[in-house]
Amino acid sequence: MAGWLLSLRSFLILLCLSKFLVFLELVVANAMQPSCHDNERSALLQFKQSFIIDELASDPHAAYPKVLHWRNQEGDQGSNCCLWDGVECDEKTGRVIGLDLSSSCFHGPISSSSSLFRLVHLRRLNLADNHFNFSRIPAAIGRFSAITHLSLSLSVFSGQIPLEISYLSKLSSLDLSLNVDKPIKKSLVTQKLLQLQLSNFKSLVQNLTHLEELGLGAVDILSTVPDLSNLSSLTDLFLRDCGLSGPIPSSLGFLSKLEFLDLGLNRLNGYIPSSLQNLTRLDTLRLDSNNITGPIPSWLGNHTHLLELELKNNELIGSVPQSLSRLMNLRALSLAANNLEGTLEFDMFFSMKNLIYLYLSGNKLSLLFGKRNVNATLSKFKGLRLSTCNLIEFPDFLRYQNELELLDLSNNKIHGGIPEWMSNTSLETLLFIRLSGNFLTSFHRSSSMLPWVNLRVLDLNSNMLQGQVPLPPSSITYYDVSHNNLTGEIPLLMCNSSSLQVLDLSSNNLDGTVPQCLGGFSDSVSVLNLRRNSFHGIIPETCSPTSNLRMVDFGHNQFHGQLPRSLATCVMLEYLDLSNNKLIDVFPTWLATLHMLKLFSIRKNGFYGVIGKPEEQFELPNLRVIDLSYNNFTGELPFAYVFAMNAVKLTDNKHLSYENTTEIIDMKGKYSDIPYEYDYSITIAAKGVERNYEKILEVFAFIDFSSNKFSGEITELIGILKGLDSLNFSNNMLTGHIPPSLCNLLVLESLDLSHNKLSGGIPQQLTQLTFLESLDVSHNELTGPIPQGQQLSTFDSSSFADNPGLCGKPLANKCENPNAFLPPSSAVDYDDSESQVEFLWFFVVMGYASGLVVGVVLGSSVITKRHLGCYFN
Repeated sequence: MAGWLLSLRSFLILLCLSKFLVFLELVVANAMQPSCHDNERSALLQFKQSFIIDELASDPHAAYPKVLHWRNQEGDQGSNCCLWDGVECDEKTGRVIGLDLSSSCFHGPISSSSSLFRLVHLRRLNLADNHFNFSRIPAAIGRFSAITHLSLSLSVFSGQIPLEISYLSKLSSLDLSLNVDKPIKKSLVTQKLLQLQLSNFKSLVQNLTHLEELGLGAVDILSTVPDLSNLSSLTDLFLRDCGLSGPIPSSLGFLSKLEFLDLGLNRLNGYIPSSLQNLTRLDTLRLDSNNITGPIPSWLGNHTHLLELELKNNELIGSVPQSLSRLMNLRALSLAANNLEGTLEFDMFFSMKNLIYLYLSGNKLSLLFGKRNVNATLSKFKGLRLSTCNLIEFPDFLRYQNELELLDLSNNKIHGGIPEWMSNTSLETLLFIRLSGNFLTSFHRSSSMLPWVNLRVLDLNSNMLQGQVPLPPSSITYYDVSHNNLTGEIPLLMCNSSSLQVLDLSSNNLDGTVPQCLGGFSDSVSVLNLRRNSFHGIIPETCSPTSNLRMVDFGHNQFHGQLPRSLATCVMLEYLDLSNNKLIDVFPTWLATLHMLKLFSIRKNGFYGVIGKPEEQFELPNLRVIDLSYNNFTGELPFAYVFAMNAVKLTDNKHLSYENTTEIIDMKGKYSDIPYEYDYSITIAAKGVERNYEKILEVFAFIDFSSNKFSGEITELIGILKGLDSLNFSNNMLTGHIPPSLCNLLVLESLDLSHNKLSGGIPQQLTQLTFLESLDVSHNELTGPIPQGQQLSTFDSSSFADNPGLCGKPLANKCENPNAFLPPSSAVDYDDSESQVEFLWFFVVMGYASGLVVGVVLGSSVITKRHLGCYFN
C-alpha cells in the first residue's frame, strides 16, 4: 500500500514539474518576442478603424477579420502589435516589416493620407481580397522603399496604376491582378477597374529588375506586349485578360527562369513563337482564348516539366502532334475550340499517367479507340470534354473510370440508350454530365432515379429521350432535359432537389399540373423553364420576397386563370414569358416594381381592358423586350410603360455580354473552369413569320403591341427609343399620321404598322433607316408617293398594299403629281451648327405628360438643331 502511495506521489510531482516547464517555456518565448513601437501600433489601430468589417467584402471560403482582436490596453500582452494576427515584426528592432491582411473583410476607401503609409519599414504587404470601394491605388505606396512583396489583387482598386510603384526597386513579387467590380450585393456583372498606360508599363519593367512574380491579370493595358527581357529573374508572369494585342513577342524566350506563363483571354495573334522552346522550366503555359493561328508546335513535347497546357479558344489548325504524349508530368491539356482536324488515336493519352483533365471539344477531330483491352490500370481522369469528336458510342474505357468529376460527350453522333455500365461509372465523384445534342433514347436501367449521388450539373437537352423525367439526386443545381420526347407529369420527388438553381423541362410532351412545391424553390432557383409542353391548371405561386428567380418561362402551355400576384415580389426577375396560354387578366401594373426585368411577354392570351397610366412615376431601367400581342387590350397605346424603358433609349449598349458567368482564373490558381451558363432566347414575329433568337437578351430591343384593339395616335415621342430594333403596332385601330420621328430609330430592323387606320403620307425621313430589313405599312389609309432611296427601295409591293391613296414604286399606280403630296417644309430655319441649341423637345414632353418630365427631359432637354432636323425636313 505504501509503495503504491509513493508511486502516486512521484507521478504527481513529475506532472507538476512538466506543467511548470511548459509555462516557463511560454514565458521565455513571450519575453523573446519583440515589442512593437508605439507609433506603429497607433498607425495599425488607425488603419483598422478606417474600414468597416463586412463579411461580403472577401471570399467567404477563406475570409475572417484578422484585426478583430487588435487592441490597445496598457499592461496587456495583447497590446503588443508584434503578436497581432497578420503582423510580422523584425526580431531585433521590433519594427513592423510584414502585414498580411488578405481576406480580412475590409470595406471602405484608402488614400495616401492613410496611417498605413507610416509603416515605412514594411517589406511585405498583402491586402488582397478586400473591398477598397473603387479607390485609386495611393501614390504614397512609393514610400515603401524596402518592400519586396506587394499584393493588392482582388481588392476593387480602380483607375490608373500609379507610376510610383515603379520606384519600388526591391520588389520581387507584385500582384495587382483581378481588380474587377465585386459588388457587395450579388451580381453577375464584372468589369475591369485598373488601367496601366504602356509608358508606365515600360517604366515598371525597366526599374523593377528584381521581379520574380508579376501579376497584372484583368488590368486594362490595351497595347502590345512590351519587351520584358529586362526581367531576367522572372518565374511567374500573369497577364491574363489585359486587352493585349499583336503577336506573342519572341523576347519572352529570354526569360529562361520562367515557370508560369499566362497570356490567356487577350487578342494576341500570329503563331506560337519558336523562342518559347527555350523556356525549359515551364510548368504552366496558358495561351487560351486569343486569335493564335498556325499548327501546334511539335517542340512543345520537349517541355517535360509541363503540368498544364492551355491552348483552347484559338484558331489553331492541323493535327494534334504525337509529341505531346511525351509530356509525362502533364495534368491538364486543353485544345478545345480550335480548328484542329484529322483522326486522333486516343491511346496516346493513356500513356500520360498523370493526365487528369483532357479537353478536346469544339474541333473537327475524329477520335479512334484501340481494340486492345482497356482496363482499370489506365490513368484516372477527372475531367473529359470530348464534344464534337464524331463519337458514335460511349467510349468503352469510361466503364473503368471511377474518379471522373466532369464528362462532356455532347454534340456527337451517339445513338440509342445510355449503357447500363454508365450507371456504375464514378458513382460518388461525378459532378457534371453533359450529353446534349446526341440521339439518345433512354437509360438502360430499371430505376428512374439517377445513380450519381453528388451530381450538380446534368445536361441532356436535344436528344430523343422517352419516358418519364429522370429523377436527379438532391445535390443537383443545374438540370436540363429540354427538347426531348419525355412524357408524364413532373415527379413530386423533384421537390427534394433543394439545391436546384436551373430547371429546364421545356419542349417535351409533359402534361398535368405544376406541383405547388416548385414554388418553394424560389430562394435557390434562378431559372424555371417549362416552355412548350402541355401543362394546365393555374400557375402556382412561384415567388417570395427572398426569391432569387431571374427567369420564368411558362410559355406555350395551357395554363388558365390569372397571373400569380406573388410575381410582384420577384425583384431579381429578368425574364418573364407567359405567352401562348389561356390566361385571362388585366394588365399587371405591378410590373413597375420589377426593376431588373429585361423581357416581358404575355403574347397570345386573354388579357383585356385599358392599360392606364401608373399613379406614381416609375422606371423600367432594364426592360428591352415587351410583347403584349394577340390579346384584347383597348384604349390608347401604353406609352407610359414604353417611355419607362430607359435601356431602349440608348444605342451604345450593344457591347453587353450574352453570358451569365465570367471566367476568372487566379494567378497560379487551381486548374478549373466555370462549367456552364444558361442562355436566354425569345421568339419574334415579323410579317407573320416567327423566328427564335438565341442569346440576344442584352443586345436586342423589341416592342410588339400588335393584334389588340388599341386606338389613338402614335406619339411623336416614339423617336426617343433610339436603341429599338423591332417595332410592331399592327392589327389595331390606330389613327393619325406615321410620325417622322421614327427616323431617329437608326438601328431599327423591323417596322410593322399594317392593318390600322393610319392616314397621311409615308415620311420621307424613313429613308434614313438604313438597317431596316422588314417594313409593312399595308392595309391603312395612307396617301401620296412612296419615298424612294436607301432601304425603302428594297421592299416589294406587299409592304404597301391596300392603301388606295399610295402611288409610286413598287406599286403599279403611278403618281400624277408627286410634289403635291410632299409634307410642307418647316418654317424654322435649322442651322447645322452644333452651337445652335433647340429647346422644343422640352415643351413637347411637358405637353405630353408631366409624369415623364424627369425621365425624359433631363436626358433630352438640350438638343442641337441638327438632331431635330429629321423631324421637320
